[in-house]
Amino acid sequence: MSVAVTEQPEAGRPGAEQVEERRPSLWTAAGAWRGVLIAVGIFALTRVAQLLILVWLGSAAADGTSLRGRLLVWDAGWFLRVAVDGYPHSYTYDTQHVLQGNELAFFPLYPMLIRGFAAIGLSAQSAALLVSWTASIAAAVALHLLGTTLYGKRTGWALVAICCSAPVSVVLSMAYSEALFLALVAGMLVAAHRQVWWAAGLLGLGAALTRPTGAAAALALAVAALMAVRRNPRKPWPPLLAAAVAMAGVPLFLAWVGWRVGDWSAWFRIQTAGWGTSFDYGRSTWLFLSDTLSRGDGWIPMSVALILLAALAAAGVALAGRPWPPLAVYGVVAMVLVYGQAGFYHSKPRLLLPVLLTLLPAAVAAARARPRVAVLAITAWAAFGLWYGAYLITIWPYTL
Repeated sequence: MSVAVTEQPEAGRPGAEQVEERRPSLWTAAGAWRGVLIAVGIFALTRVAQLLILVWLGSAAADGTSLRGRLLVWDAGWFLRVAVDGYPHSYTYDTQHVLQGNELAFFPLYPMLIRGFAAIGLSAQSAALLVSWTASIAAAVALHLLGTTLYGKRTGWALVAICCSAPVSVVLSMAYSEALFLALVAGMLVAAHRQVWWAAGLLGLGAALTRPTGAAAALALAVAALMAVRRNPRKPWPPLLAAAVAMAGVPLFLAWVGWRVGDWSAWFRIQTAGWGTSFDYGRSTWLFLSDTLSRGDGWIPMSVALILLAALAAAGVALAGRPWPPLAVYGVVAMVLVYGQAGFYHSKPRLLLPVLLTLLPAAVAAARARPRVAVLAITAWAAFGLWYGAYLITIWPYTL
């Protein structure tokens, strides 16, 4: 699954410079406007289908929650409070003086965008959904461009369909930061692969200010930068500067939280107090899998366990195919962060959604299959994934 343009020219073949010149632009390779609109259409189809499922399940739940209300639950409330009220200046304690989680756990770019759109007259809730849906459209375009630049146009479309209909892809419609993060990471990888370093650096910085997993994206950009410097040591500064900008994002926010509270470990303490999140090198994940697969009787825990195992297997298949190294590094580091941390087990499928590495084998296989086979397989995947996510925010009582 290596990219053709990275191969060394053989005897009698044109040199690398000529090959590069003859390669069509990414826009052309992606099908220009028609190709991009197909990708957006695929995304729109998944969203409409899931909204219909949400309406159906919501009517069965009969709990009085509107469709809009279901898209604004759980973490959405935290983001909205940051957008409307800003960040607190200190720790938060309950009446027994026990440390609690607060808004400082949430990275700033998504709530900043909510505040920006609310400033033009929208309610904060409407602004949050508008940002998320706009970012989801951008993510669909970026995923198509990423799949195209690495493997071809059909893989780009397949990647959009598989990602946007994955289990827990419902968060792409919610006031959560996953849609924004996915758009930024996919865009960063496209820009780095095409060596548009100013865009890669800014998108990488945006990802790093959206979610803590942005550190994995920044590391991937550093790998891409080192590869570029190795190919062309005469122009090292653009890629190295892009990597440095992206890598600064997560440490800067964590340092700002520490300065604001007066404790340099503040962000980590708030995460642990509020959500039980800490890096335990995978011990809690192992215990969850072991207990669920040996003694569990609930179908949601069992499904989460199977999703976690399937994602590991898919990542192994993807790595065996030797994908582009920055994408591999991002995927592996992001998965280490997801599997290595303690926290709510039912949130892990959501955290895996933007990893991308786990989706590569299916996307490449769909692109190589007969169109009818690919469509039927992706439709079956989507039927489960879209229903599963809708079920989790209508019937399942716990947070994602």
